[in-house]
Amino acid sequence: MNGIVFFQTKMLPSLKKFYLEKVGCRLWMNQGDCLIFKHGDFLFGFCQREEADCNGVITFFFKTKKTVNKRYLQFSEIADKAPRRNLHYPIYHFFARDPEGRKIEFQYFYNLRSEYPKS
Repeated sequence: MNGIVFFQTKMLPSLKKFYLEKVGCRLWMNQGDCLIFKHGDFLFGFCQREEADCNGVITFFFKTKKTVNKRYLQFSEIADKAPRRNLHYPIYHFFARDPEGRKIEFQYFYNLRSEYPKS
């Protein structure tokens, strides 16, 4: 089974540029007023509408902490804080905002057996 998460937007051209050029997604399908992006196995889309959906978080995850750190250098101007270990979840991450104010997250999952404390 596969799926796509869609968001309404009032800024389709700006989001297209941001997700293609800055985040490094590729355009999976162009439906005119709806664009579907792909990042690894993750599909998500934006449809031009009168209102914008800015709830939720779009999370991109990576195989290494080093990649998250590289992404932080790329997004430091729009990031909320530097990457950090989350003490509640086995992740290393940071948050930023896309041009419309939608929260995006870049994260790495720790190997639960060897890297993340059990307490």
